[in-house]
Amino acid sequence: MLWTIGALLASYLLGSIPTAYLFGKILKGIDIRKVGSGNVGATNALRALGKIPGIIVLILDIFKGFVAVIFLGSYFANKPVLFQEYNLIVLMGLCCICGHNWTIFLQFKGGKGIATSFGVLLALSLKIAGLGGIIGLLVLAWFIVFIISRMVSLASITSAIALPVLCFLFKQPVPVLLLSLLLSIFVLIRHKSNLFRIFKNQEPRLYFNKKNN
Repeated sequence: MLWTIGALLASYLLGSIPTAYLFGKILKGIDIRKVGSGNVGATNALRALGKIPGIIVLILDIFKGFVAVIFLGSYFANKPVLFQEYNLIVLMGLCCICGHNWTIFLQFKGGKGIATSFGVLLALSLKIAGLGGIIGLLVLAWFIVFIISRMVSLASITSAIALPVLCFLFKQPVPVLLLSLLLSIFVLIRHKSNLFRIFKNQEPRLYFNKKNN
């Protein structure tokens, strides 16, 4: 029991590391929650801190999800936990995403979970047959929507809605299907304000220019 709690707590704390917030404080001495969209994620870091810091934040947020599943998952799978390894790593991935979205270090106000969710799914794809193909389709859908709309939020929402649909069509295991549904709901909840702005045609569009350096 204690090992199971430890596994889930470790994953949550790993996800809770507020990468964008730390980069804002270290690089520019700013609170990223008070700049741009106020979101503690890679997109707002890109706008507020520049292209290179934003990309680094994105990579680190993806890496958090990957580490939770692959490295922490492998470590705790050998301990006397309550779940089989397969179900344990799915739950650990979910806890990591929850940590990113609702970080304990910032009064439970975090990012929107896209990058960390991608890291979790990428790691799970190494252990679950067929999931890699789904991720490829999601990435393709994300890029197509982003290139057309230049809205990161719309691309993320589209991919989130497509995730459980693809998992169902590709006959993924029940734990993965449930995870995909939860992730989709998380993304929609976290992007509620973006959805309102999209409907009003007021959502900011992202263009790479010389100002982002």
